[in-house]
Amino acid sequence: MKILVSACLAGINCRFNGKNQVNKKIKKMLEEGKAVCVCPEELGGLLTPRLPSEMIDGSGEDVLEEKAGVINEEGADVTKNFIEGSRKALEIAKKYKIKNAILKSKSTACGKGQIYDGTFSGKLKEGNGVTCALLMKNKIKVGKVVLVAPGPSKYDKADFDMIEEKISKKRFVAAKKYT
Repeated sequence: MKILVSACLAGINCRFNGKNQVNKKIKKMLEEGKAVCVCPEELGGLLTPRLPSEMIDGSGEDVLEEKAGVINEEGADVTKNFIEGSRKALEIAKKYKIKNAILKSKSTACGKGQIYDGTFSGKLKEGNGVTCALLMKNKIKVGKVVLVAPGPSKYDKADFDMIEEKISKKRFVAAKKYT
């Protein structure tokens, strides 16, 4: 029984700035074989480090429906990379029969509920990241890790408690091409 997690939360240096946002509980889950980690941006062919990217004109759902796009800080269209990485993350989830995920908050790929607004100003808007949207569309439950500046990340307690309880009871089943 595995859960899908954002690789940066497991301590892998794959964020846009070449760093991670390690969460000790998630890292421990990975070490214990309870989690499978993915970095949708790297799966989609983007390098680490890379320029920050944000969605314009919508959310992850809109990107998947070709109603919005993703650009990097210099204005280059990286929509195809985000869609491809999201598809590969979904393939991994299906391979391991994963039904639950914990993803990094606010991320253009992984964010749940809030994402950056496309102005590269640090402002947030309602919406889900591209990978989060695709996983949810495929009936994978997504929780999030909330980052508290300047300290370490912490779990959205309700999401993590629910997932941790299911893992401990062994009832937890976890870990469109854009044209």
